[in-house]
Amino acid sequence: MNAEQLDRIRKGKGFIAALDQSGGSTPKALLQYGVAENSYSNEDEMYALVHEMRTRIIKSPAFDSRHILGAILFENTMDRAIDGQWTADYLWERKGIVPFLKVDKGLADPEDGVQLLKPIPDLDDLLKRAVGRNIFGTKMRSVIKEANPAGIRKVVEQQFAIGKQIIAKGLVPIIEPEVDIYSADKAASEKLLKAAIVEQLSALGDDEKIMLKLSIPTEDNFYSDLMADPHVVRVVALSGGYSQAEANEKLARHHGLIASFSRALSQGLAAGQTDEEFDAMLSQSVRDIYEASIR
Repeated sequence: MNAEQLDRIRKGKGFIAALDQSGGSTPKALLQYGVAENSYSNEDEMYALVHEMRTRIIKSPAFDSRHILGAILFENTMDRAIDGQWTADYLWERKGIVPFLKVDKGLADPEDGVQLLKPIPDLDDLLKRAVGRNIFGTKMRSVIKEANPAGIRKVVEQQFAIGKQIIAKGLVPIIEPEVDIYSADKAASEKLLKAAIVEQLSALGDDEKIMLKLSIPTEDNFYSDLMADPHVVRVVALSGGYSQAEANEKLARHHGLIASFSRALSQGLAAGQTDEEFDAMLSQSVRDIYEASIR
């Protein structure tokens, strides 16, 4: 674990950019960017196009360490270069932005009101490669759709079990049990989720550190006690399908909670924009998300 990066993530002012759309969500990310599915004919061409998009974002002067603490990458992005450097090295050495890696393989089918992580059979190998690529931490996403105590417990237990495997490799896991923002019993799910997280945190060793990525809670400052736990490096929030303006408005009501937005960050960016238009749009988004994160 890089001590300078840990200090930056724990104490820095700013937010984490999620640039980790993977196989299933990549076509949607490209379409939002103005690249239609008929623009590529296979997976290799698709990933080349999405790397061009991410490279354009990362290299933009608007994507800077004054506002952005870290960036979450997809495996395919980690294994590609920007200007002759591995993406993670470019982020840290050229931009001062801490690199994370999405490690999950997507969601299992719904059961007990939740979607667990699919098995990650090659996780050990992936983590070794991540360490070799100078990745600081990881991210994995589960989804909670109903306030089902048994389902929520399974989600949290699975996340922490895999998280310990990640910690053992010297990386900091971002544990992401997302509560569906459209859930009819979102607030009840959040209460069950927090209780399950507190239970798991109490079982961690003194040197075991994690991060949490959670939906913006219904009750203001609901996760303040989690932020105070010595095992928790940082609590970040996902945009979860809210528009950027709505996500920022909700986030700003929670002291200490910072953004880790994906779609809300890239909203308004388009392949056909000039560099000036692209940088201006990204700069406005970065500043707005930053302001919502530091309140």
